[in-house]
Amino acid sequence: MKVRIINKSSNELPSYQTEASAGMDLRAELDEPVQLAPLERAVIGTGLYLELPAGFEAQIRPRSGLAAKKGISVLNSPGTIDADYRGEIGVILVNISNEPVRIEHGERIAQMVISRFEQARWEEVEVLSRTERGSGGFGSTGVR
Repeated sequence: MKVRIINKSSNELPSYQTEASAGMDLRAELDEPVQLAPLERAVIGTGLYLELPAGFEAQIRPRSGLAAKKGISVLNSPGTIDADYRGEIGVILVNISNEPVRIEHGERIAQMVISRFEQARWEEVEVLSRTERGSGGFGSTGVR
């Protein structure tokens, strides 16, 4: 699938690091480093602009290495870039560690997965079909 992209950053285009990778790393486009205090959040620009085909979204997810090593995550994970959005891709990073963390220009800050989706059409009814689980909520299938 081809996706139209504008790269206004000084970084290379996102790319798959292995043949079977689902996500591409996004890099920070910064004039100067950003220091995130514990529990602080910031929107970090990427300098990238997409034109996704209808029926697709770009999901913005945390990088496991950044989360494990520095305690940095994507706050609204996964973030969704809709097919009709034409603005810069920004990533909401949050520092969930106990130490300040510095984000540098060009640093890999998140990963992006392009995914197909379908839009739902609601059908209002009075009753739903029965299942074995029924209305069992959080954790109900793991308790015996």
